[in-house]
Amino acid sequence: MPRFAANLSMLYPEHAFLDRFACAERDGFEAVEFFFPYAYPAEELAARLRAHGLELVFFNATPRSHPDERGIACLPERRDEFRASFLRALDIAETLDCARLHVMPGRVPAGADLRTLHAVYAENLAWAAERAQASGRSVLIEPINVRDVPGFFLTRQAQAHALIEEIGSPCVQVQMDLYHCQIVEGDLAARLRRYLPTGRVGHLQIAGVPDRHEPDEGEVHFPYLFELIDALGYDGWVGCEYHPRQGDAPGGTSAGLEWLRRAGGLTPRAARPVR
Repeated sequence: MPRFAANLSMLYPEHAFLDRFACAERDGFEAVEFFFPYAYPAEELAARLRAHGLELVFFNATPRSHPDERGIACLPERRDEFRASFLRALDIAETLDCARLHVMPGRVPAGADLRTLHAVYAENLAWAAERAQASGRSVLIEPINVRDVPGFFLTRQAQAHALIEEIGSPCVQVQMDLYHCQIVEGDLAARLRRYLPTGRVGHLQIAGVPDRHEPDEGEVHFPYLFELIDALGYDGWVGCEYHPRQGDAPGGTSAGLEWLRRAGGLTPRAARPVR
């Protein structure tokens, strides 16, 4: 069974963000991920991670300047802003002991030349990879479907892997979200067989398709994919990045994790034997 991380930006929405770390611990998670740390002192987040015995898998390297923004790394006019924000993110990652930073390219502006955006994104990724490597960290890039994020620059697995080959740095890896991949490309088993053995997939994420709730309903049979992921030797984390079906109802996220408890991928810490 793969190792699962709780996405605290989406799970436990009935609780304030800083209280979600305790919820993840109680449910048995050993790792978490979230989108943005920038609204909180890094020392406070680090204290929460330590107090609850949690590893932070990744966070986004650039804060949003407005709610519709989805990164800026491919935008020529924001190159300096991206680089300054990435350096700040590296400092925060050091405090949080986080090994990965997600670099989002952004949306394609109307009338923009795609070749120019590609060149800027590749240049920024190579620059970020050099600095990440110096600090012992890696950079993640994630294809995202344009149904949920219209105009997003990076949408397909092959596009992401081609970028990594072009950059030529082992510090740049793909964040392979099976929810987005199913919507854009489908054929998930074949794509896992193709890409996991390359060693370029640094993180996986899941959600039910098409509604982005728990992965126990919808058009994807995740138990089969979990067995395949194990068989292919992937030993990284799988992020639970979905909206709980029960929304912000008290205990809704925990109740919705029955799919993971049944599969044996989650044991509440209170129920674990003392070693």
